[in-house]
Amino acid sequence: MKLIVAYIQPHKLNDVKEELYKAKVFKLSVTNALGAGQQKGYHEVYRGVDIEVNLLKKVRLEIAVNDEFAETTIEAILRGAETGRIGDGKIFVVPLDEVIRIRTGETGNQAIG
Repeated sequence: MKLIVAYIQPHKLNDVKEELYKAKVFKLSVTNALGAGQQKGYHEVYRGVDIEVNLLKKVRLEIAVNDEFAETTIEAILRGAETGRIGDGKIFVVPLDEVIRIRTGETGNQAIG
């Protein structure tokens, strides 16, 4: 079992969801996030004051999958999120030791579904 955590551009969320649905991955959590990476932010002037914006808006996806779906899920995220420019995002793959479905008490692969 794996937990796939991806940070992507907010405007690419629908594209990523479409690619995940095509890959038969339907269960995901989405959170708005702020972060800084290689882009390092930008400067803007607001009411005559120079402001450094170094935390940029991102979307965080969390998807728990069984091992056989991990590569398919990663490829779907890559297809949907990639623009070829700095700031496309990152994908982290973390092993899951245990998953428990609260409603039924199922554990492991059955809990992920």
